[in-house]
Amino acid sequence: MNNYLRGTNRLNRRQMLQRGGAGFGSLALAALLAEGTQAGEPANPLAPRGPHFKARAKRVIFLFMPGGPSQVDTFDPKPELTRRNGQPSPKLYLGQKRNLLASPWKFQKYGESGLEVSDLFPQVATQVDKLCVLRGMVADDVNHPGGCLQMNTGERVATRPSLGSWVTYGLGTENQNLPGYIAIGPGPLIEGGRQYGAAFLPAAHQGTFVSDMMKPIRNLKNDQVTPNRQRQELDALRQLNDLHQAIRSADSRLAARIESFELAYRMQAQAPDAFDLAKESDPVRALYGIGRPETDTFGRQCLLARRLVERGVRFVQLYHTSGGFQPWDQHSDLKGGHTKNALATDRPIAGLLQDLQARGLLEDTLVIWGGEFGRTPAAEGTNGRDHHPYGFTMWLAGGGVRGGMAHGETDEFGWDAIRDRVHVHDLHATILHLLGLNHEKLTYRHAGRDFRLTDVSGVVVKPILA
Repeated sequence: MNNYLRGTNRLNRRQMLQRGGAGFGSLALAALLAEGTQAGEPANPLAPRGPHFKARAKRVIFLFMPGGPSQVDTFDPKPELTRRNGQPSPKLYLGQKRNLLASPWKFQKYGESGLEVSDLFPQVATQVDKLCVLRGMVADDVNHPGGCLQMNTGERVATRPSLGSWVTYGLGTENQNLPGYIAIGPGPLIEGGRQYGAAFLPAAHQGTFVSDMMKPIRNLKNDQVTPNRQRQELDALRQLNDLHQAIRSADSRLAARIESFELAYRMQAQAPDAFDLAKESDPVRALYGIGRPETDTFGRQCLLARRLVERGVRFVQLYHTSGGFQPWDQHSDLKGGHTKNALATDRPIAGLLQDLQARGLLEDTLVIWGGEFGRTPAAEGTNGRDHHPYGFTMWLAGGGVRGGMAHGETDEFGWDAIRDRVHVHDLHATILHLLGLNHEKLTYRHAGRDFRLTDVSGVVVKPILA
């Protein structure tokens, strides 16, 4: 696989848009301009490419829950925590003494696997035999900015390419008329575009961010000229650029930029249909909770994710951001906050899993759920929980993972991962492995060294593979 080097002579984005003909505007940006490339890069950096080895998954949907859902209140039951509720914790948190706080929710066993899920997620619980629950997750940062960056890019501080960017860099995308990586969230994000950005990878691999599903990408409809006229303008632009490129055949940057305008043109035909949820039947919309005040927003996100992966988009990331930057960040009012957040996401997530399976998509679509870390078993104040990256829970479904199982274990209170720990780097290595990519070979030469998503760490979690 070619390594792509970042170029130095860049054409200003505004100039590119002004030269791109009528009706492009932000659409050309959404089409992900191939800025900063050098000789050796293919004209279309999103062209499909083969994996390193046979893949179990073809595409990814990442359900990101910013703020940190509490592991001991969702998928990691702790009877001892309940028995010793209110007693001083045997473990200090950042040097502070705190009392243990039992979960206000009951856990029950579900499905043939008998996995336990709390009453927060009654709908997801019906899908438990599809889930591979990772109870031994660990991360390195106790704060949201670093935690979100590490979960999404593998690095806590420095700007690095996002997981979705690495995936499209390694595999390209199946549908050349839509972006390969789309991120969807109705509210602001901590660290903003760094969570879905391409950093030093070619700009074509940056996520296209959608915050308004009613108007997902501006300028999808060209109201200034007719399609024939726009096609003529684009053809004229290509002819001029071809003349310019004729004496610069060794430099692929111009070809990549030409291709970005072609993608923008093609998106005008396909993207409106992909984003049109009104074309779904009433039963399907109800399955996702669309039309219900508490589930409508995230239900639309989940249904759109299914429509996008069904049309060949490689990586879709959903951010549950309604109500603020970090809706799962319950430093107080744990019961009220987690109840509201679970109610908003439970039915849509269960609907997504059912719909993917019914359409034959789940077996090669990897679904990921989780936040940047978990929360403490001890109380913050009287009714909240603090940030906790030392032992928390995420789950995977479909895409080549074993369903109906729990992997890893935290101690009797839920403080520390004590068995089968899975670091964020291990999770990323496993995601790439399921997509047929060797995380040690998926590298990019930048600033004099080879970078990769997992830095110098990461081990594939083989026991969870189907």
